[in-house]
Amino acid sequence: MIGWRFLLSRRWTGYLAIALIFASVCVSLGFWQLARRAEALTEIDRVASNFDADPTPLAEALPELDTWDDSQKWLTVSMTGTYLVDDQLLVRNRPLNGNPGFEVLTPLQLSNGDVFVVDRGWLPTGQDQDAPDAVPAPPSGTVTVVVRLKAGEPHLDSRGATPGQIATIELPLIEQQVGEPTYTGAYGLLASEDPAPATRPVAVEKPVPDEGPHLSYAFQWFVFALLGFVALGYIARQEYRQLNSDDPDEQERAAERARKRASRRSDADIEDDILDGRG
Repeated sequence: MIGWRFLLSRRWTGYLAIALIFASVCVSLGFWQLARRAEALTEIDRVASNFDADPTPLAEALPELDTWDDSQKWLTVSMTGTYLVDDQLLVRNRPLNGNPGFEVLTPLQLSNGDVFVVDRGWLPTGQDQDAPDAVPAPPSGTVTVVVRLKAGEPHLDSRGATPGQIATIELPLIEQQVGEPTYTGAYGLLASEDPAPATRPVAVEKPVPDEGPHLSYAFQWFVFALLGFVALGYIARQEYRQLNSDDPDEQERAAERARKRASRRSDADIEDDILDGRG
């Protein structure tokens, strides 16, 4: 009788190592999903706290041109200035509800000369050209603007754009084109303008709270980690039975298992026996 001594072999040490590595990978993926869920919940909290909040003056929310903190995403801020229409830009490759289009960036020059980039909304790609058919003009003269803050976007070397267009909302690049001190930490998604124009690009919609399936995915990965050890235990038990088949105690247990399998015969098996007997 060999018993369980075979588990001390080099082969089974290797099996155990594989199971441990598999479990470690699964657990890591599970915690990664939990981290992604935490990020989603943080974003939901930001939207709930900031999106419909009373506007904060721009200078109070962003005391320096490069000021930015992730907690300020969607924060509602207000400012007064004049739109620099000649420096307006279109951001390429901005789909909305599956439709290709552009976002309209219009710099707003404040009374102190600083410039804040306002994303006035989305426009669809034109019918006959790779640009909107028409871009609604912003209000002229002094305008009071309320926006929701977002961080600037990074530079992408692989993406270019035609004159008057830009590949990403890269605020330092926009500052170079405007030629005036510009807020480079954040830009704003337009909420309202006063005076309001007759028409404007499509406004951003409030994000729908959705934490995603990360919690269920994490649970699945943790279950997979456990199942790896369950499978290892099943294989060990099967090998134990095979190696100890000459042991009287194991033979008795094997006979008992056979009796239980026989007692669990399905109705279909019984019907087949009856039909075979009639034949």
